[in-house]
Amino acid sequence: MDTQVIKQRYGIIGNNAVLNRNIEIAVQVAKTNLNVLITGENGTGKDVFSHIIHDFSARKHNQFFAVNCGALPEGTINSELFGHVKGSFTDAKADRKGYFELADKGTLFLDEVAELPLATQAQLLRVLEKGEYIKVGGEKVEHTNVRVVAATNVNLERAVQEGRFRMDLLYRLNVVEIKMPPLRDRKDDIPLLFRKFVAEFTEQNQMPLVRLTPDANQLLKDYYWAGNIRQLRNIAEQVCLIETGREIGAEQLRHYLPDNELNRTPALFRHASEEAVGNGASGISASEREKLFHLLNAMRNEIDDLRQELNDMKQTHPIHSLSHPSVFPAEETQPIRISSGSHDAYAPAEEWRDEDRYAEVVEDPLSLEEIERVNITRALIKHQNSRKLAAQELGISERTLYRKIKQYGL
Repeated sequence: MDTQVIKQRYGIIGNNAVLNRNIEIAVQVAKTNLNVLITGENGTGKDVFSHIIHDFSARKHNQFFAVNCGALPEGTINSELFGHVKGSFTDAKADRKGYFELADKGTLFLDEVAELPLATQAQLLRVLEKGEYIKVGGEKVEHTNVRVVAATNVNLERAVQEGRFRMDLLYRLNVVEIKMPPLRDRKDDIPLLFRKFVAEFTEQNQMPLVRLTPDANQLLKDYYWAGNIRQLRNIAEQVCLIETGREIGAEQLRHYLPDNELNRTPALFRHASEEAVGNGASGISASEREKLFHLLNAMRNEIDDLRQELNDMKQTHPIHSLSHPSVFPAEETQPIRISSGSHDAYAPAEEWRDEDRYAEVVEDPLSLEEIERVNITRALIKHQNSRKLAAQELGISERTLYRKIKQYGL
């Protein structure tokens, strides 16, 4: 089928070469029973491609189920996927079918597959290899014929090295890989997507269209878009709702774009730093050094904000985890060093003295882990210990948040 027809059917906007090739691969692999792994950052449209694979397969008349593995409670995840028998645990008052039984002869989309516990990964591997599983509390071997499409925003090879993901499962899932490009690599598609989101929002809410000036369009194309398509849609809707004028220039639009998209959490900071420095690279290019400067400046601002918020919280919330004497020691001025594994990157002294371009950056004694701990504590206090809301604010899954809470003793 023609690529443009598929785009219209699924609401895919853009002419990026990688995106077009991904559509072709999805249609080709759909005709087989091979497992597919869709990788890419959050908000790049991985779920859309899972539907393309199902709809163009011989299984299209059977069930399609999408399961967010990161949202399944760890205590019941095996029951959700494989089902359980009556009496297998306290609340098991009747037999229950799992997704692998419900999706028999159909397609199962496992989103955030990297969040599966290792024990569940072993059972998933057995299903993929032999098409069989055992329900929780059961003894009978069940059989299923399910095509699995998995998706993740995690580097699974790195997760294997860290012992968080099974290597044999990675090879079984990654028979065919579709890599979704981030929005910042689709610069020419960004204005098209923005206009689409504006048109949808204004039509739904009976509002006049918003139009961007050329400099505003250029600002959109130059922006980093850490949240990808989801973030772009959010910005488009905010502009339509808040702005009274219908022609938006760059200065107006800039108010809706956060200054630092790479430093939402220490984990993101580490990831971006590793990308900028490179895996074992011998030097840092000018563009990479530019990224590091912006990251470090924003990190310093974040630390200052955290220090103030922590001091405020200590007055009203006597939490033991916030009273550790080493969290905020006296500030020292030191040369900046960024570490990525065994690789250290230093910025030349003359670069840091260029006051016309960069603010003074000094090393703060707070470690990334301490900042992460304070971020989690702050989110829990803000949402009155609701893990679900705290996880949403931090941009992580509830299971990851639960592990972090145990790790830091919160």
